[in-house]
Amino acid sequence: MSLRTPLTAKLGIIHPILSAPMDLIADARLVRAVSGAGGFGILGGGYGDRSWLAQETAKLSGLPAPFGIGFITWSLAKQPDLLDIALAAKPAAIMLSFGDPASFASAIKAAGALLICQVQDEAMAAQAIAAGADILIAQGTEAGGHGASRTTLDIVPAVVDLAAGRVPVAAAGGLADGHGLAAMLTLGADGVLLGTRFYASQEAAGAEEAKRRICAAKSGETVRGIIFDLSRNNVWPAPFTGRCLINNHARRWLGRELELLQRVNSVSADYMKARAEGDFDVAAVIAGEAVGLIHDIPPAADIVARIATEAEQILHGRSNSSRAAAE
Repeated sequence: MSLRTPLTAKLGIIHPILSAPMDLIADARLVRAVSGAGGFGILGGGYGDRSWLAQETAKLSGLPAPFGIGFITWSLAKQPDLLDIALAAKPAAIMLSFGDPASFASAIKAAGALLICQVQDEAMAAQAIAAGADILIAQGTEAGGHGASRTTLDIVPAVVDLAAGRVPVAAAGGLADGHGLAAMLTLGADGVLLGTRFYASQEAAGAEEAKRRICAAKSGETVRGIIFDLSRNNVWPAPFTGRCLINNHARRWLGRELELLQRVNSVSADYMKARAEGDFDVAAVIAGEAVGLIHDIPPAADIVARIATEAEQILHGRSNSSRAAAE
C-alpha cells in the first residue's frame, strides 16, 4: 500500500510528509535530508536574514529532490527582494505564512514555483486560494511557534471542505508520528507538515540541549501566548501567538504579561543574553504539543520512513478489517 495523494503528485514526492520552515532551525542540511528521504523539506527563511538565506540556498544547489523555501509573509513584505534570492535557488515551492500572499503570488508563479500557504481559518484559506495558492497548510493551535486558536481536529476538515478538491491540503499542529498522518488522511487531508518532530532530528540546526528538552517534555508542558514575543521585543500582529516549552521564564511571567510589557527593555536584554548563552531556563524552545510523542533524536530520513511506514500499516490494517467485516 502506497500513500499516494494529490499532495505527493503535486510536489513530485514519495511520502506526504513536509518539514516545516522553522526559522534558522530548518537549514539546508535538514532540507536535504527530508527531501532526500522522499519527503518535502522546506528551508526556514523566517524573518529574512539575507546572508543566512544566501548561504543556505547556495547549499541546496544541485539537490535532485524537490524542496521548498518558507517565509513569514508580513516580514517578507519589509524585504521583498529576499524572494528573488529564494527563487534563484529554483525551489519547487515557496511557502508563505501569516499574511496576505497576494502581492508575492505572481512572482512565485512566474518563476515556475508552486505557492504553498499556511492558514489558520476559513477566511485565510479563501484568501489564499483567491491569490492562487497551489497547496494549503491547515495549521492547528497545537503547533509549535506561531499560530492561532483553532484546533487541528477542527481546522483541518473545515479547510478540506472549503478547498473542495481544488488544491491539496496538508495538516499541521500536534502531529509527530504515523498515527497522526493516518488520522489526518482519514479527515480528508492529503498529508502533514511537521515542525517539532523534525526539530528533534540529527540534522536540524537547533542546540542539542533544546532537542534534549523536546524529548524530555510531556504534551502538557508547552504554553501558547505572548511571553516569548514580548521577551525578545518582537510582538506579532493579531491573532498570532507563540507556543514553546514551559520553562522558568514562562512560569515567572505567565499571567503577568502587562508587567512584562512595562519592563520589556530590561527583560529583553536578559532574555537575549540567555539565548546567546544557550540558557533554556530563560530562552524559549519553540515546540508544539507533539513533544509528548517525541522520545529520540534520529536522522531525519528515519523520521520520514518511520512515519510513512506506520501510517501505511495503520491504514492497511483498517482496510483489511473493513473488508473482513463486510465478508
